[in-house]
Amino acid sequence: MKIRPLLDRVLLSAAVEQKTEGGIIIPKSSDDKSLVMSVVAVAEGSKLSIGDRVIVAKYAGTEVNMGGEKFVLVCEYDILGVALGGEA
Repeated sequence: MKIRPLLDRVLLSAAVEQKTEGGIIIPKSSDDKSLVMSVVAVAEGSKLSIGDRVIVAKYAGTEVNMGGEKFVLVCEYDILGVALGGEA
């Protein structure tokens, strides 16, 4: 199943790896909601692009489970910023 966001919505993947400066991958706790997510799909006219890494408000959006993966559907105004280069 695919999702095409409508209006000002953005579909985010919560499965973004977090790494330390030394390259060690930090495992995610199943209880912990990540604040840095990757854009999977956007509505027409969005300022974001697929693949952008964004920082979202902690309790923003609606969780969606598809094919065993967790996604979050949010409004663009719930996105606080875009991670530019380097590690966020």
